[in-house]
Amino acid sequence: MEPLSLHFVHEHAGARFISVGGREVVSGYGNVGAEYGAARDAVALHDASYREILRITGEDRASFLHGMVTQEVKNLPVGSAAYAAFITVKGAMVGDARILKREGDLLLDLEPGLGPKVREFLDKYLISEDAELHEGTPDLGWLRLLGPRAAQVLTALLGAPFEPLAANLSRTAVLAGQDVWLLGTALPGGVTGVDVLVPRAGLEPVWTALTQAGAAHGLKPLGFDALELLRVEAGVPRYGQDMVDTTIPLEANLTHAISYNKGCYIGQEVIARATFRGRMNRQLAGLLLGDGDADVAPGTELRRGEKKVGWVTSVVRSPVKGQRVALGYVHRDSLEPGTELTLAEGPATVTVAALPFTTS
Repeated sequence: MEPLSLHFVHEHAGARFISVGGREVVSGYGNVGAEYGAARDAVALHDASYREILRITGEDRASFLHGMVTQEVKNLPVGSAAYAAFITVKGAMVGDARILKREGDLLLDLEPGLGPKVREFLDKYLISEDAELHEGTPDLGWLRLLGPRAAQVLTALLGAPFEPLAANLSRTAVLAGQDVWLLGTALPGGVTGVDVLVPRAGLEPVWTALTQAGAAHGLKPLGFDALELLRVEAGVPRYGQDMVDTTIPLEANLTHAISYNKGCYIGQEVIARATFRGRMNRQLAGLLLGDGDADVAPGTELRRGEKKVGWVTSVVRSPVKGQRVALGYVHRDSLEPGTELTLAEGPATVTVAALPFTTS
C-alpha cells in the first residue's frame, strides 16, 4: 500500500486508514456524521492526494488525447477541466478522468490504482504524435475543500476576497508559499467546493494553512467514508466500484462525459449506435433499501418476481433519506421510480428511486 504523504499529520488527528486501489486513504477521523455535516453545512477538507495524476506534454498532446476520450479536448479552454471516459473499440470502459488543460500540459486526474491501466491504454495508440506521458503523482497532489464556506476559508487565507469558481473552472494562487491551482467542483444535489492542486512537497504547509484558516468557519477534516456518503447521495458512479471494464458509459449515466460534436475517437461508433437506439438494456439507478440493519453487499442480485433484473454496486446509510440507499444497475423495464424489487438472498423490498437522492 502506497502511504499518504500526510500520513503522520492524519494519524495525529486520530485518523483511521484503509487501502483503495493500492493506495492509503483516510477512511475517517472518528465521527462520520460530523464530517458529512461540515461538508453540507459549513466546510470540510479532504486529503485526495491518493488520487493518481498523469501529465501529457508535447505539441500534439491535445489532438492526441482528443482522439482517445469521449470528451472534447482540442477546444477545451486553457484553465478549464472536463470529465471524460476512456473506452475500447467495443465501447467498454477502460477508466475515467478529469482532464485539466493548462498552458503547457494536460493533467489527468485518476482514481487510485488506475494510472498504470490508463497509461498502458494511451501508450498503445501513441505512435507518431508529438506527445509524451509523464507520471505526475510523485510531484502533485489534490486537497479538496467542500461546503458553502469554502470561499470564506480561501478569502481568509489569501487575504483578499475569493470569488467562487464555477465547476471545472480554475485559477492559480499562492497558498502557504506554494504555487497552487484552484479548481471549482460540484456534486449533483448542491455540494460545491474547490479542489487545490498542490506540489507534493508543499502538501503539509497548505493542509495546515487551510485547517487554521478554516477553524473560524467550522472546518473539519473529511474522510473517505463521509465522501462516499456524499457521492452516493449525489448519484455519482465511481470507477472500480460502480463502473468496471464491461461498463458502457451510457449505462452509468455518463452523458456529461460525452461530446457528440467532436469527431472520431476510440469507441465512438458503439456510443453513437447506443445513443441512436435511445435506451440501454440496463442503467444505473437509485435504490431505497429501508432502515433495517441487515448488510447488503455490492454485487447482491436484484429481482422482480423470479427474474433477475440487476445488481447493487454501492451502499450507504443516507442522512438525507433517513435510510440505507444504494446505486445499482437495473433492467430498463424496471427503471421507473417507485418500482419494487427484492434482494436475491431475502424477502426485503427495494424501491427504485430517481437520482440524485438529494433532489428525488
